[in-house]
Amino acid sequence: MKTRLAAVITGVGEVKVIEEKMPVLKHNMVLLKVHASLISPGTEILGGVVGRRKNPNPKDKDIVFGYANAGEIVQVKGKCPGLEKGMRVAAMGGGFAVHGNYACVPVNLVEPLPDNLNYEDATYACLAATALQSVRRTAPQLGEYGAVLGLGIVGNLAAQFYQLGGARVIGWEGFTNRIRIAKKCGVANIVNFKSKDPAEETKKFAAPYGLDFANIAFGGDATKAWQQVLGCMKKSPDTHQMGRVVVVGGAKLEFGGGAYSGNVDVMASSRTGPGYHDPVYEFGQDYPNAFVQFTTKRNLREIVTLLSEKRLHVKPMTTHTCALAKVGEMADRIINAPNDALGVVLKMPH
Repeated sequence: MKTRLAAVITGVGEVKVIEEKMPVLKHNMVLLKVHASLISPGTEILGGVVGRRKNPNPKDKDIVFGYANAGEIVQVKGKCPGLEKGMRVAAMGGGFAVHGNYACVPVNLVEPLPDNLNYEDATYACLAATALQSVRRTAPQLGEYGAVLGLGIVGNLAAQFYQLGGARVIGWEGFTNRIRIAKKCGVANIVNFKSKDPAEETKKFAAPYGLDFANIAFGGDATKAWQQVLGCMKKSPDTHQMGRVVVVGGAKLEFGGGAYSGNVDVMASSRTGPGYHDPVYEFGQDYPNAFVQFTTKRNLREIVTLLSEKRLHVKPMTTHTCALAKVGEMADRIINAPNDALGVVLKMPH
């Protein structure tokens, strides 16, 4: 195995498959024979592909992309406790868990799979960890009311996590197919903001209390959505809005301080939890559990458990399953038909 197949984004935003030299397997890494990977519609397609198409430069190097896959361990190097050759695993990490038929992944970005969890569903573990981290940042309580703005993959999963914890959630979404998928995943309350006023529907939903929290899970300009959700938050007797708003999507919003935004806590949520993008952590040095309870690895483990227990639902989100060779076609589909394509799982050739 001197080479592998991998999906790349060229300098002008073309998505294609190339054959490249197999990456070096370093200490405390595993080599995976990848069976399936999941395309991230936001970060990879709307960010990476569309970003390069808007500012094309043929001289820019190809980017090998992908950060969520699942497969079989074919080689272990160094200290990888709990991982061994032949084990089925979910893997994550930019530059590691790529869209390719082989991948080298550090030990703390890999989680074993139970027998009843298939590779296709397991590819959602990374984006689910992103959603879970945003939910942890929100600190929801059982019985609280919240809103999730955007029911793409991360927003859908965040809504499910809130419900699993006992919070009452309403989703805001404009694509009819995403609404249908979210309902199949068990998201109980959804408003189509293209046909109804989401603020009015949310006020009814959260009456008489108002929202305790909100999660902004989409990209682009979120100023209008922010203003709408601000008007739905609970209010203190002195008329100040209160609660927590977490931004997990790549959204930007115009924030007004002082009395304009009351006493609402606005927070960003980044990635999958503590440890991701810390090489020391990724390659095996865990954080002290007493001080850092929910690391990326622990989030992955919890997600795999919930998927195995059929308490977290991802299968309805898989709108397309296709060969790696069609990755360019599917990237265009995600861009041009967002109401059609959501979860695109790539199957690897061997």
